[in-house]
Amino acid sequence: MKQPLVSTLFDFIASRIPLHKLDVRHMITEKEVPVHRMSWGYYVGGLALFFFIIQVFTGMMLLFYYEPTVSEAHESVEYITHFVTMGALIRNLHAWSASFMIFCVIAHMLSALAMKAFAKPREITWIAGVLLLLITFGFGFTGYLLPWNQIAVNATKVGLASIDQMGQYLPAALSHLAEDVRVTIQGAPAIGQATLSRFFALHVVILPLMVFGVIGLHVLSVQLHGMSPGIEDKPRRKDKFFPIFILKDFKEWGIAFLVLFILSLCLPFDSLFPYPLLEPYNALGSTPDGIKPEWYFYFVYYPMELLPFWIIIVVMTLATLGLFAAPWIFKGTSHKTMRWIASAIAAYMIIMTLFGENIYHAIKG
Repeated sequence: MKQPLVSTLFDFIASRIPLHKLDVRHMITEKEVPVHRMSWGYYVGGLALFFFIIQVFTGMMLLFYYEPTVSEAHESVEYITHFVTMGALIRNLHAWSASFMIFCVIAHMLSALAMKAFAKPREITWIAGVLLLLITFGFGFTGYLLPWNQIAVNATKVGLASIDQMGQYLPAALSHLAEDVRVTIQGAPAIGQATLSRFFALHVVILPLMVFGVIGLHVLSVQLHGMSPGIEDKPRRKDKFFPIFILKDFKEWGIAFLVLFILSLCLPFDSLFPYPLLEPYNALGSTPDGIKPEWYFYFVYYPMELLPFWIIIVVMTLATLGLFAAPWIFKGTSHKTMRWIASAIAAYMIIMTLFGENIYHAIKG
């Protein structure tokens, strides 16, 4: 007799979140971590969490002075940078750690893909990780607008305009839907105070609430099931989670903070952009050259500039759905094949991030 759907769903959740293992002995004292050639992937996830913690604390400090209005946002950022004691350092820590966090989240996702960390019974762990990846991109997109300078506002315009482009590929009755979505996100027909207010609310309230819940689910699932074996062969050895792995994790955190602190102290994040892009946004002025999103969006930005938009929509939709469905799509795939797939994705993202602009100019002239 076929099992009822509700009962099947309940059994699936119960086996993927085994609350009977919710005790200190199972999750900490008896837990072991495999040591093999892909073990570095375990630490990248911890680094992503560490940089997120820095984001939270530096973000709270910036909130004391930041003004989320179109007339004062840029001025308040300049005030933080030049007049608040250690304001420039805190702002640089926030900006640099954001890039480091996104890099670590992407690297952690690719390493987990290579290790088949989505295999049964870790499907929920994987899905929570994919959600964290998307939320992290959301943090990057919404936070980019807050300084309200030329590059921030104009790059956000480009991002929001891409939503409008989807309308031409929808059936006639739904062609207005894309514009309605864009206006809903934007808050008004044109980018302005409503847009800044919504992005600010998303960045400091809505997305943090979402990420705390998803991180809680992700970390709980990892602790209940332990680290994924990562390879088909037996690992060289296994380290105790406590205290060996924890101490190694803290060592990585200390090194990462030292690098981040020195970088934030010596290299202002704004120094990566020419000054015209950092001027206060002027709705009546001309758009300066060099407008583009942050580096972690290059993998989709440059293809969007080179290829028909419908191809980008199809590929990104399939890629996103494929990530969520990876536990079932790649269920019988070998670890070796998964490493090749993860390596190919990593190579594509590195090439588009480092050489995307050169490829664009080479093709477009």
